[in-house]
Amino acid sequence: MTRSLKHALFGGATALAVALSLASTASAQSAPSPNAPPPPPPPAVNTQPPKAAPDMQMVLDALAGLGGKPIETLTPAEARLQPSAADGAKAVMAKKGMSTAPDPAVTTQDVPYGSDPKQFARIYKPAAARAGRAPMPVIVYYHGGGWVIADVDTYDAAPRAMSKALNAIVVSVEYRHAPEFKFPAQHEDAAAAYRWTLQNAASWGGDPARIALAGESAGGNLAVATAIYARDNGLTVPVHVVSVYPIANSSMTLPSRRDSANAKPLNGAMLNWFGNYYMKTKTDAQDPRLNLVAANLRGLPPTTIINAQIDPLRSDGETLAAAMRAAGDKVEQRTFPGVTHEFFGMAKVVRGAKDANDLAVTRLKAAFAAAPKKR
Repeated sequence: MTRSLKHALFGGATALAVALSLASTASAQSAPSPNAPPPPPPPAVNTQPPKAAPDMQMVLDALAGLGGKPIETLTPAEARLQPSAADGAKAVMAKKGMSTAPDPAVTTQDVPYGSDPKQFARIYKPAAARAGRAPMPVIVYYHGGGWVIADVDTYDAAPRAMSKALNAIVVSVEYRHAPEFKFPAQHEDAAAAYRWTLQNAASWGGDPARIALAGESAGGNLAVATAIYARDNGLTVPVHVVSVYPIANSSMTLPSRRDSANAKPLNGAMLNWFGNYYMKTKTDAQDPRLNLVAANLRGLPPTTIINAQIDPLRSDGETLAAAMRAAGDKVEQRTFPGVTHEFFGMAKVVRGAKDANDLAVTRLKAAFAAAPKKR
């Protein structure tokens, strides 16, 4: 079994939207153990999600063929062994005769930023990068997984593609997982990794003055929350933020909570499951680091928010964009039709993912070009 198989489903499960759904259950939050039993399922919602585009459906079918069990019925330890959406995409690639090996145009190195084994970063660099050349821009990237499952292996596709397309250093952050470490441990790790990157980027050939933040799902939340942290703590503010289907709104009545309650690979019951393990108490759902729409969003860098149509977190991104605009920030939000949570890393087999990747790369490239370069 590959290491990516051993780690999680769709970060998407990112779900601390969790918070949102969680608030609707009567169960207490879990014990801080990976073997803590799953919570009771929330009430069923009798809705059918929108139809997926044919290429997206091919990935969903391939994922179903890998025999994974419903995440919401498992313990965290069991869930971490399930096939991921990335595995579904790789299965489609293999069926098409495409290589599933990592692109050798980008090299990686794992470097610790803290004392816990989970506190490390995978540093992606273009293989053609040479010492002595102009410093490269830097992107700090946070993976998804609902802060409970998945890791930097599961979420390899996006940071690797960004490094190659932007000739940039990408720092993919691993962080401590819940329920062993509950909120706000992951936000603390995200901030620590950002500080550490600012301090060390130059030694890797990077330009800490041209730094951006990006993330998917739970990581999409961390990207915005870390931009807020940088603003409030006098750190170098990122030149741009790319937040892909972030957890951002703890309302239980958002449109996507209903119309995509039975979507795949992320559904409403999984949001409840993630929240049970991630939060210490249900009141954590209202913390502005999780409920980003209630945070002080003024003065944040230009932000691109990417969402999938068939995703219970779709409304999170849409309402976050509205809140950021109301705060005076420059923000672009786009919902891609016919695709699901976790689509962003599937650019090789899903057209909507390629379009979303192209948007992110275009916005980051423009932001790096406009920023003063280190001499």
